[in-house]
Amino acid sequence: MKPATIAAALLLILGVVPAQQPVPAPFDPDWVKPFPPFRVIGNIYWVGTWDLSSYLITTSEGHILINSGLRETVPQILQGIEILGFKISDVKLLLATHAHFDHVAGLAELKKRTNAKIVLSRAEAELFKSGGKSDFLFGNSPKAYFETAPVDRTLADGEKITLGGTTLTAHLHPGHTKGATSFTTRVRESGKTYRVGIVNMGSINDGVTVTGMPGFPDIEAAYRKTFRDQKALDLDIFLASHAGQFNLHRKYQPGNRYDPERFVDPAGYRAAVARMEASFLAALAKERTKK
Repeated sequence: MKPATIAAALLLILGVVPAQQPVPAPFDPDWVKPFPPFRVIGNIYWVGTWDLSSYLITTSEGHILINSGLRETVPQILQGIEILGFKISDVKLLLATHAHFDHVAGLAELKKRTNAKIVLSRAEAELFKSGGKSDFLFGNSPKAYFETAPVDRTLADGEKITLGGTTLTAHLHPGHTKGATSFTTRVRESGKTYRVGIVNMGSINDGVTVTGMPGFPDIEAAYRKTFRDQKALDLDIFLASHAGQFNLHRKYQPGNRYDPERFVDPAGYRAAVARMEASFLAALAKERTKK
């Protein structure tokens, strides 16, 4: 074993991660709070921060990284990949669940470091290429802008991405953004097949009017489609864009032994979708009452 690999393994055992980086107010400090990388199930690994989800999916022909976090958290992701024993240069595809800056502000830097291809849904590709300026909610908020880069491929609803024997299916779940995307795949582990979902939940940001906005007049229909489609998904493993959305910190503590059953939570997934839909319906009713 190489000295660098031994050092990385020791860091993993000790739970040592890079120092926390500053994040501009008023954004959540948990977005930059470090968290040790770990194996989720099969070839899927967590390389995110305390709250911002970044997933490394390894294959025999290179790796897929979903969500970049902030530009300030890119060093955490890169160190996490190395701690797990993988090469940064083997990352071939960069995906994202949606193009708000807390999930894509590091994509341009990661593309420079890896030369990987950026793959986004069509609507999110447009948002990403604008550096956040075309967002229907944050378009006038310079603190939410980010460095951009060329998008190499766009995805339609139901389109598949295959690399090294692993296939992801893209599901368009709009509302939170116009092209928010969930990804599903199947993982074979210990003689069982698990249906895995990295789900972009239908949360509603402060300032959003779900009956319609100038930059997103059909937002109500978008949210309704998302909740309908998400309720139809049958998942065993429930993951999401933020750690809090799937109770990561209740299910896993740094140093826990690997357990492929740890994130099996179909009931938790259904409950999370139901909560999001209930919030949407409550906001809809409140807005209509005011009219």
